Amino acid sequence: MNTMTLWHITGWEFAALAFAALLVGFSKTAVSGANTVSLAIFAAVLPARASTGVLLPVLIAGDLLAVATYRRHAHWPTLWRLFPAVAAGVVVGTVFLMWADDAIVRTSIGAILLLMAGVTVWRRRTADAEQEPESVTSRAGRVKARSYGVLGGFTTMVANAGGPVMSMYLLSAGFRKLGFLGTSAFFFLIVNVSKLPFSAGLGLIDGRSLLLDLALVVFVVPGAFFGKWAVNKINQRLFEQLVIAATVVGGLQLLLR
Repeated sequence: MNTMTLWHITGWEFAALAFAALLVGFSKTAVSGANTVSLAIFAAVLPARASTGVLLPVLIAGDLLAVATYRRHAHWPTLWRLFPAVAAGVVVGTVFLMWADDAIVRTSIGAILLLMAGVTVWRRRTADAEQEPESVTSRAGRVKARSYGVLGGFTTMVANAGGPVMSMYLLSAGFRKLGFLGTSAFFFLIVNVSKLPFSAGLGLIDGRSLLLDLALVVFVVPGAFFGKWAVNKINQRLFEQLVIAATVVGGLQLLLR
């Protein structure tokens, strides 16, 4: 990691990172997928690869706040079904990071996000009725969980961009707002913590990056509290529209950077 870059950011650049950290807190407790904007800000201020290592502990702080807020609403059968596929995706993502440059990573993930956003919109418009989360116990549900799990593990490892992938999966599975937030909170806490040794092994996390994280985590807390307040003001339809819009924005910014 280029630690010199981390310590030579300007005041305006730190303000941008602080805003991105605040947005992480908001996304974890309100509109999942909105932190793709945070990803873009971190990658713009810091070197692309280094930015993923700095952002990861900030995301974990947001995950802890989200779990504390929505822990009663998690759907554990869905989580257990996802984890093996996600683990495979994380391993594939780690190997991918060993040789792929930033341009390949951005283009691949951006295209995946836009494709899944389109598929989700199409599925929801053509469905005869909303599915319940228990529908993932069917054979089709298991195949879908494995597919999204691998993609989620891959994208979260290479660019901390697994949020939109899993958002599309949970929406397509018919999760309501609180179940969506509770399930995704535990999912990302477990996955992001498991990524720490991989990121450290790749040189993306070190002592200096963690000191910068300590300064940024402070801004996650007000964002999370604002998200908790805002989510009660958002109805289910608007919630789904915001999640899909955040996914599209995230995919486009990765493709157009």
